[in-house]
Amino acid sequence: MIANPETSPLLKATGLKQDFEVSKPLLNRLIEGQPRQFLTAVNGVDFVVKAGETFALVGESGCGKSTIANMVVGLYKPTSGKIYFDGIDMAAIASRNEEMKLRRRMTMIFQDPYASLNPRWRVTKIISEPIHAFGLLKGKKAILERTGDLLRKVGLSARDGDKFPHEFSGGQRQRISIARALASEPEFIVCDEPTSALDVSVQAQILNLMTDLQNQFNLSYLFISHDLAVVRHMADRVGVMYLGRLCETAPADDLFDDPQHPYTRLLIDTIPDIEMSGRKRTPVKGEIPNPMDPPAGCPFHPRCPLVKNRCRTSQPVLTSIGKGRRVACHAIT
Repeated sequence: MIANPETSPLLKATGLKQDFEVSKPLLNRLIEGQPRQFLTAVNGVDFVVKAGETFALVGESGCGKSTIANMVVGLYKPTSGKIYFDGIDMAAIASRNEEMKLRRRMTMIFQDPYASLNPRWRVTKIISEPIHAFGLLKGKKAILERTGDLLRKVGLSARDGDKFPHEFSGGQRQRISIARALASEPEFIVCDEPTSALDVSVQAQILNLMTDLQNQFNLSYLFISHDLAVVRHMADRVGVMYLGRLCETAPADDLFDDPQHPYTRLLIDTIPDIEMSGRKRTPVKGEIPNPMDPPAGCPFHPRCPLVKNRCRTSQPVLTSIGKGRRVACHAIT
């Protein structure tokens, strides 16, 4: 569902940065005379997600997509930068009550349905946990009716609530995860590669379910994926990440039909050509640089077919080049 461009964003991230300390133990550093070491997983990322839309972040493994997902839902505290939800600075909330009200409005679907469900709990308890945590319903009967309704909404039976997670397939477990995510009646869901651990035959079913639920409840998604075919099916807008930075953002159709950044072009060339059009492809060459020692200038320049001398010394910034499109590339802007 395309959001109204005139409305304020539901989620806004500005200048997000996340550093992780990867130093050796203190005693080793003292003996070897080494300083503390930090890895910058996310570096200066800005984006917005509007009500009712799906904004996808794509890129190779290790580019910082999942780190951003964890920052948005509060699992990581940003080293710097701000995250605003419905205009509220999430880091500035002082009241526990206000924090709970805000947290109820957002949730997350994790990548691995085998690891995200407690194997010792029955499905009813798993799904009802957010209901208890946020005090949404009182009474065992009302909660049972609610969990049964949620199970039916995701294509399962209310009787499945008596079972344990190990009694389900991977796709069914992810349906349970989606039901749990819906239990708090959220407006915004972070989807961290929700189909990557599933069989290809099941992926389309889960994606169609998520689309149906989005239309039914006017949900907003931050969709994390490395699968461009999935992103094209799901996203309204797309942000392409490389080595912790955004290199291009654009409406999904514009990005796939006319990619601008060299890295985006190379990524799209990896999508199978089902129509067998015979279009020329340029494979992604080389490896992602060591994030502990990133290259100077543009981080993509060691692999870029359009590299110039300026790229080796100057870091490009995201620049608007059209309606809804921003690109960070010296060869384009």
